[in-house]
Amino acid sequence: MSSESAEPSLRVMSLHALAYCERLFYLEEVEEIRVADEAVWAGRQLHAELDEPGDVVEMTLESATLGIRGRIDALRRRSGELFPVEHKRGRARRGAGGEPAAWESDAVQAAAYAMLLEEHAGRPVVEARIRYHRDNVTVRLPITEAERAAVVRTIARARELARSPDRPRVTEDERRCVRCSLAPVCLPEESRFAEAEALSLSPAADRGLPGVLAPGGATAASRAAVEALPSPVRLYPPDTERRSLHVVSHGARVGRSSDAFEVTEREGERTRIGAREVSDIVVHGHAQITTQALRLCAAEEIAVHFVGAGGAHVGVFSGGSSGVQRRIRQFRGLTDDAFAIGLARRLVMAKIEMQLRHVLRASRKDEALRAGIEEPIEMLRGSLRRAARAVDRPSLMGQEGNAARAYFSALAALVHPDAGDALRPRGRSRRPPEDRFNALLSFGYTLLYRDVLSAILRVGLEPGFGVLHQPRSAAFPLALDLTELFRVPVVDMAVLGAVNRRTFDAGRDFAVTGRQVWLSDVGRRAFIEVYERRKHEEYRHDVLGFSLSYARMMELEARLLEKEWSGEPGLFARFRIR
Repeated sequence: MSSESAEPSLRVMSLHALAYCERLFYLEEVEEIRVADEAVWAGRQLHAELDEPGDVVEMTLESATLGIRGRIDALRRRSGELFPVEHKRGRARRGAGGEPAAWESDAVQAAAYAMLLEEHAGRPVVEARIRYHRDNVTVRLPITEAERAAVVRTIARARELARSPDRPRVTEDERRCVRCSLAPVCLPEESRFAEAEALSLSPAADRGLPGVLAPGGATAASRAAVEALPSPVRLYPPDTERRSLHVVSHGARVGRSSDAFEVTEREGERTRIGAREVSDIVVHGHAQITTQALRLCAAEEIAVHFVGAGGAHVGVFSGGSSGVQRRIRQFRGLTDDAFAIGLARRLVMAKIEMQLRHVLRASRKDEALRAGIEEPIEMLRGSLRRAARAVDRPSLMGQEGNAARAYFSALAALVHPDAGDALRPRGRSRRPPEDRFNALLSFGYTLLYRDVLSAILRVGLEPGFGVLHQPRSAAFPLALDLTELFRVPVVDMAVLGAVNRRTFDAGRDFAVTGRQVWLSDVGRRAFIEVYERRKHEEYRHDVLGFSLSYARMMELEARLLEKEWSGEPGLFARFRIR
């Protein structure tokens, strides 16, 4: 590569990733998605502790000719010869006779370092060494013409992949995915499951709707074939390690203290929270956040949401940038209106079916109650059937609206008499809510919208382009789309359960001004606790077969949606409450 080339140099580590898995290379180097898991931190700690006598430790080199750059772990001189030493935490590969050997990806990396050193020193480098610390062996790697050619081929392939907007396919070697730090982003097992499922269905089956009302959909034989498929191997973490930081008190301020946030209450009380413990920050009402804290949020890719005193989402600050390739694929996919309508249909059907299941579930032990809401139940079933046949957005939105009216009329009957008349809803009212139950729902939907938006931003999608909702307000259409999947399980069920348990006090937890009903500061705090607890409850995904929290599921659904237009479709909007 000439020094005048517009292409930036490649990290030698990226060649290691490419030799291991082309998809890993693409995610890390092209889309710039990097996840530091426990193994990555342990590797960094190992390199930090390296300090052997006679070594030059961590020497950084770059070659304009090769177009690569890298930091050599250690440089040694023996018998007048220079050679690089690469340190690895794991075990060496074993040859046919059991002798230690280098893994292919390690050999490419070590040879690239040797070629960098050779150019820098102006003398031949004939050997590199790789130290495998797990089994305490050192592999000597001769730098032959074959090793040099492998490096050149890997560089050329890296350049080719970097110019493409399309991700490579998941590797065929499943073993490589088990310990990969990017498995929660790549979702390799989910991709394999979706592909196996597609092959098991009859040609006439609608891949997106098995188990759901789907005219002309999967046959009984196809459904049986799908059910016989083994669940994907669990590589996706069950819950988020970080938690949302809500700042509710009037006049409270979020500042920065080194690599932590410091929340100062108006009375002077201070609380310190490490940045790596925080998924996002929610600034409510008239609380504040400093510029220094915002810079830390940008560095750690922590979204900051601003929620008004009335509970409305005002805006979001999100640091970092997403790879343009993800957005190119999104825009390309959504230009196909038939494709987008198909995804929108799945969303509406998922929402209506979960509304129906919620009503049926909550009334299953009370025959009188079930009889009293039979009409809205039938209306929900009718809306679900008609949504399955809808071919455009107006029809889908019409059935979604009909179902919502039936659902909220039934929801009022599900409130236990002991909760009191003051907490019983009178249909659905918004902007402003006109009763206490709707005040809880509206605030819950705001918190849910915020969580879904954070998930979309983490995945790197453009929230302004959705499949069902169209740009009509300050709200992001794609966030509104994904919110539909979680309204019932995360908000509606949590609100109904809390009201029936008498968690809220009609006087203390609400403020009433004319027809408008809002949550008081005390009520807002109580509801945030209810919501956050619900968000981190784990639920078994009925298609994938493993349990994960709703917080994790929000990000999973965003990633599964991205797969729909990235060549690995079939699993988006498939989970249902039981």
